[in-house]
Amino acid sequence: MLKGLLKLTWVEIKIFVREPMGVIGTVGIPVVLFLVLGKTLGKKMADSGAPPTVLSSGLAIFASIFIAVGSVLSLVAIISIYREGGILKRLRATPLRPQIILSAHVIVKLIFTAVTIGLFILAGRRYFPLDLEGSAFSFGAALLITTISIMAIGFVIASAVPTARFAQPIGSVILYPMLVVSGLFFPIELLPTAWQTAANLLPLTHAVSLLKGIWSGGAWSDHLVELGALTLNFVICIALSAKIFRWE
Repeated sequence: MLKGLLKLTWVEIKIFVREPMGVIGTVGIPVVLFLVLGKTLGKKMADSGAPPTVLSSGLAIFASIFIAVGSVLSLVAIISIYREGGILKRLRATPLRPQIILSAHVIVKLIFTAVTIGLFILAGRRYFPLDLEGSAFSFGAALLITTISIMAIGFVIASAVPTARFAQPIGSVILYPMLVVSGLFFPIELLPTAWQTAANLLPLTHAVSLLKGIWSGGAWSDHLVELGALTLNFVICIALSAKIFRWE
């Protein structure tokens, strides 16, 4: 089973790399935007006297969340294309179990997420310091938990969308509004009470809170609520997608 997973993952990596626009959109464009924003905002904040840690932590969380969301949207699109093209149906007819087939896609997205984050760190050092107060390992683990939890939402979307053409637009309509009220751009305390209640029910709100806390050196025990919420979201979404997922 493990051998089959590794082989299929390697095949999916090669397929992904052979499509230049996919690599550019997933890895290249986020890194370029990160550098442009860092260089521009870094100069402005330096002129205003704002501490560089505000820039580095804000950009790091912003980049991490958007990479995770981008990976989910890419996953939704690929699964929808594979279903519409009959590839999922043919793969299901092989000795590989359905869990292996879907896990290979998730692993590929996680690998390229890690590559993009690594490039962020390397490229960002040229323009501004990434003042990570916690450990890089802990932040990486928090980002992994966040990405897997959000990917579970992607499986639900991929299970429900009728065609590949609607996959990414529907995913964007669902995920990006969550970002607006997640605390990524402004504190959710500034929202009306009803909106705060709704925001606290969304997984992306807990993802942002977890990443900010771990980046700032907070202990994992301080974020049990966020971890519980992300785990619950994963369990519910996986259970739902298992019920409604269509292979053809």
